[in-house]
Amino acid sequence: MQRLEVREPKPYPILIGEGVLQEARRPEGPLALLYDAKVAPLAESLAEAWGVGHRLGLEGGEGAKTLGTYGRVLSWLAGKGLPRNATLLVMGGGTLTDLGGFVAATYLRGLSYLSFPTTTLAVVDASVGGKTGINLPEGKNLVGAFHFPIGVYAELRALKTLPPFTFKEGLVEAFKHGLIAGDEALMQVEDLTPESPRLEAYLARAVAVKVAVTEEDPLEKGKRRLLNLGHTLGHALEAHSRHALPHGAAVAYGLLFAALLGRALGGEDLVGRVEGLLHWLSPPPPPTPPWEDLLPYLLRDKKKVSESLLWVVPLAPGHLVVRPLPEGLLKEAYALWRARL
Repeated sequence: MQRLEVREPKPYPILIGEGVLQEARRPEGPLALLYDAKVAPLAESLAEAWGVGHRLGLEGGEGAKTLGTYGRVLSWLAGKGLPRNATLLVMGGGTLTDLGGFVAATYLRGLSYLSFPTTTLAVVDASVGGKTGINLPEGKNLVGAFHFPIGVYAELRALKTLPPFTFKEGLVEAFKHGLIAGDEALMQVEDLTPESPRLEAYLARAVAVKVAVTEEDPLEKGKRRLLNLGHTLGHALEAHSRHALPHGAAVAYGLLFAALLGRALGGEDLVGRVEGLLHWLSPPPPPTPPWEDLLPYLLRDKKKVSESLLWVVPLAPGHLVVRPLPEGLLKEAYALWRARL
């Protein structure tokens, strides 16, 4: 079992391994459980052990991150009369984690919550760092808040129930963390399976990168922007596809675009490394609209500063820059990106 501790801006533990639910401590006060229907048996076992009477199961996926579902969960909590000293337990993948955290951030102006991530994506990304949110039709994650859990408990037995692609796509975020930190071990994903002996330590290593970055810059004023590597184009592709393109696949395609930008700026040629990741992932094909058709989604990107869209560009593993780029360069890289697919 791997144990990490987040210290800033609010301390909380992260436990990763098999059997971690037995290590989790029940919070004082009333509890409510929001969970992904795919992990109902695990959720019910936790609810029975902790005596949780209020339980709501939802279908995961981007369909859960909507204003309608958000309102439904708020009304459910209100209907149960949950008071301000209640704790929301959130169990599921990345979308349920994002939704549940945002519900906790906003119901009664803020509840405590515990995160129980059950996918690789949720373990290495969504459950850590305090970003919560939902989507709008105009773009991904345009509504949200920073709200930090009081604990994260990643039960790795849940990963053994995932479809192979779902397991793999979460590791795209871990590969991204390897690029950010210059950690070659994190960029070695090809041998990883739910039964891999090194999986537990690998996931903890990936999470540690995000913990280090978010502790230094919890509200994304500077260094935390590096974690958006691959996400600017990736989110635009997701939104253009109406979320038919899975998040991990979108980020992988976004990493390829970022690698092409890095090469164009004179950095190390990382295109082959990312294409190797895509070959291993075998994602569904992305939309490849004309550049002009993506612009509306890019211009609504939440990472804009003033009128400038900031791009995270890898010049080498461990050496990234964040800056606006001329549209001519972006369009040239996009043409190359389309040609390589």
